[in-house]
Amino acid sequence: MVVIDSFGWIEYFTDGPKASAYARYLETPEEILTPALVTYEVYKKIKCERGEELANPCLSQLNKTEIIALDQPIALLAAALSLEFSLPMADALVLATARANGARLVTSDADFRNVPDVDVL
Repeated sequence: MVVIDSFGWIEYFTDGPKASAYARYLETPEEILTPALVTYEVYKKIKCERGEELANPCLSQLNKTEIIALDQPIALLAAALSLEFSLPMADALVLATARANGARLVTSDADFRNVPDVDVL
């Protein structure tokens, strides 16, 4: 199982420079866990920059994955990870979701470059 952070989904949906690197992870949506926060970030960014016509199909693609709600155990783990790795709240919540579910985080966010067991593309 993997968690693809917002950077990855946005790269993929907008055909960014790292889209092909993410594509190999996105070929099997049944193996992807998506934090609800990622749904928010991706939908908002795509809708704002590209319009609802692209945002809705992107949301449909995200919904093919398992959406993971934020709960108290994930929130508390995120707080600990934020303190340990000096991560902003959203990054810590995404990482905590991956760790709480035994998944590997895949990202191109430089904030994760010194965090163990994260694939930074």
